[in-house]
Amino acid sequence: MEDIQSIFTFSITARDVFANVLVAMTCGFIIALLYKHTYKGLNYSSAFTISIIMLTMITAIVIMVIGNNLARAFGMVGAMSIIRFRTAVKDASDIMFIFFALAIGLAAGVKLYAIAFLGTFMVGAAYLLVTQFSFSLSGKREFLMHITTEGDGLPENPFGDSFKQYCKTHKLVNVKTIGDDYDQIMEYSYYVNLKDQQKGSELVSKLRKIEGVHQVNLFFDED
Repeated sequence: MEDIQSIFTFSITARDVFANVLVAMTCGFIIALLYKHTYKGLNYSSAFTISIIMLTMITAIVIMVIGNNLARAFGMVGAMSIIRFRTAVKDASDIMFIFFALAIGLAAGVKLYAIAFLGTFMVGAAYLLVTQFSFSLSGKREFLMHITTEGDGLPENPFGDSFKQYCKTHKLVNVKTIGDDYDQIMEYSYYVNLKDQQKGSELVSKLRKIEGVHQVNLFFDED
């Protein structure tokens, strides 16, 4: 009977709370630094970096509050269900870091410090290895090209020769008409795979020399 009762008894001291939150904060700092060092997108948010640290600590506190009390667990689920997250996560790596912080916070909250620290360093090292060696990058890199021309007076495919000279492949993905019938402008969008990425500016210059072409923009993606 005493063994059964001990299952529902959870005691934690102030020292345990301090240690758990300190471990969670330390690991959260490491995860946040990893995110800051490896992020290469255009939507970097310092608030999200700080949130990683706070999320790790808060998760540890939540686990300590719940303990092994089933009633608290259901109460916490009910309380959390009223929260609605309005911020959209635009990058898949952001979702990974959120779950990373949650997992480490869970380990710290139940005093599994070895799992918290080893998990942080092992997952962090694996992520660094993948990003440094560009493991996820495809060998075929396509760039987006926008070409703005006059509405009429151009041959059927005025860009074909230039694309054959500088591109491995090219694909027309969109054609848009701008303006009215008297002052009409055509906008073409292509996906191009350059033979030599260093000669992208040469391709842009050559296309701009074509009569009737107003503007050429080549958009490079992030490494």
